[in-house]
Amino acid sequence: MAEIQNYTMNFGPQHPAAHGVLRLILEMNGEVIQSADPHIGLLHRGTEKLAESKPYNQSIGYMDRLDYVSMVCNEHGYVLAIEKLLKLTPPRRALYIRVLFDEITRILNHLMWLGTHGLDVGAMTMFLYCFREREDLMDCYEAVSGTRMHATYYRPGGVYRDLPEMMPKYESSNNKKKKHTDRLNYNREGSLLDFIESFTERFPSCVDEYETLLTDNRIWKQRTVNIAVISPERALNLGYTGPMLRGSGVEWDLRKKQPYAVYNELDFDIPIGLNGDCYDRYLVRVEEMRQSNRIIKQCVNWLRDNPGPVMTDDQKIAPPKRMGMKDDMESLIHHFKLFTEGYCVPEGEVYAAVEAPKGEFGIYLVSDGANKPYRVKIRAPGFAHLASMSEMVVGHMLADVVAVMGTQDIVFGEIDR
Repeated sequence: MAEIQNYTMNFGPQHPAAHGVLRLILEMNGEVIQSADPHIGLLHRGTEKLAESKPYNQSIGYMDRLDYVSMVCNEHGYVLAIEKLLKLTPPRRALYIRVLFDEITRILNHLMWLGTHGLDVGAMTMFLYCFREREDLMDCYEAVSGTRMHATYYRPGGVYRDLPEMMPKYESSNNKKKKHTDRLNYNREGSLLDFIESFTERFPSCVDEYETLLTDNRIWKQRTVNIAVISPERALNLGYTGPMLRGSGVEWDLRKKQPYAVYNELDFDIPIGLNGDCYDRYLVRVEEMRQSNRIIKQCVNWLRDNPGPVMTDDQKIAPPKRMGMKDDMESLIHHFKLFTEGYCVPEGEVYAAVEAPKGEFGIYLVSDGANKPYRVKIRAPGFAHLASMSEMVVGHMLADVVAVMGTQDIVFGEIDR
């Protein structure tokens, strides 16, 4: 028998399955892992300190760049914290728009997770299927904010602007024939709400396609069932939140337990797992996509029937109307002062958390009464999950590290900050 020696192995930081710049130092006994030491900080951008050096309204765009797969959910947490300090309540239409886009973002996030997790474990077709649906939802981002990723769409007191009455359309060119563009534009004839409604009608059948490919797939189950099992008690002790915690069977969701925006008025269920393994976490996230679809439908119906303002009328927080700014010198000065100096927030400290797609995303904000925060501390869900990496992979094979990374759904922007 050959004698197998323990050896140390670097996994990353440029590994295609690392989902960012992660360096894992693995202690191996042959093919079996003895310990895993995650090294982070390779993407550190100093987001918290940058946010402390700028007026409140200039840091909203930084939040998009934390977990860059669930952009506006991060904005929501930051904006909620500012609104708590200002004791500001946005108009109801703005709250419904926020919930609509939070859930669109949850689907976007889970599609990215499912595509890349499948790709890591060997199911290449999943990646192509998931990105087909992501394109439509990215177009919704572009329609409201002008950009496909870093929207900077939420504002303290509401949202940047109301939903557009027209969807952008594809134009025919030398590369795209008219017949092809007509097919691409078939559900873009109406407003953004019409486009989203058409998406919600066909999305459940898309999720059925994903499940046909994976849920009972023999290879998928061999790679995920009984891999990285975490008990409910241990999941709570490790600081798990989101699908990682619910996959272990703990029914905890901030949208139900500590409702914000208008989640308490909407009808949806919290999916939970039974065994706390990679397979259960997969099933939880897939069911979350179906529940998000339900929520989006309810938001679309409400927004159709209830027009109204989408921004507070507090002139110290909200910029003047565009037309007024062109005609009135006072409005122009006010606009200039608001976007250069911002507004002063009352002294105090506050913690605001949202149920982001990866778990509890929280912002701890301390104000000393100035126009910049005294302290910004970000509670990133992925940080606690990555901290348990060693516990999840010890005793498993090297190939299982990739499956565990996929099930954690980590993004390094929020972990390194």
